[in-house]
Amino acid sequence: MRSRSFLQAEQATLVWDAPGLMAGVDEAGRGPLAGPVVAAAVILDDMNPIAGLNDSKKLTAARRDKLFDEIRARALCCSIAQASVQEIDELNILQATLLAMRRAVLGLRLKPAKVLVDGNRLPVLDVVAEAIVKGDALVPAISAASILAKVTRDRWCQELHLQYPHYGFDNHKGYGTAEHLQALRAHGACPEHRRSFSPVREVL
Repeated sequence: MRSRSFLQAEQATLVWDAPGLMAGVDEAGRGPLAGPVVAAAVILDDMNPIAGLNDSKKLTAARRDKLFDEIRARALCCSIAQASVQEIDELNILQATLLAMRRAVLGLRLKPAKVLVDGNRLPVLDVVAEAIVKGDALVPAISAASILAKVTRDRWCQELHLQYPHYGFDNHKGYGTAEHLQALRAHGACPEHRRSFSPVREVL
């Protein structure tokens, strides 16, 4: 078991006026019973704004796909990272999420002066950071990160569906729907199921 916590003990004071580049960070896939948790970090270009950014959950799949391409093309830089199923089972889902977020920030080509993270927890970073509840609906860079993370994970689920079509990953995206739970009981767990999550553990 890895002993280091990826959670900072205290949140910083919000510093909207801090100089330098600002990165937004969000994740997708904390709740599902299978697959990695995906995080993204985005530094937007203030001189090249992107219209229609919002919490990814409030957008249609088609709109998310279009914005995904726009963000990749027009942001100053962006980074997508993940924590694997094995890391989720080893660390727990919260610490794995924070690890994925840290990896996303470290993967940015440009180093931000500050980082704004959706939610109420922060990964360990060497820059000023602030956690913002519902930040994916309030901060455009976090909205952009939420879109990159969700589209990336949804596409991963589509690929997993080709390997294990009997689970229905293309529909439920790994969440514990009645369809998914029934498939788990009928077929057991596949290698991408999270063993530490109780509905999976119960069928093993």
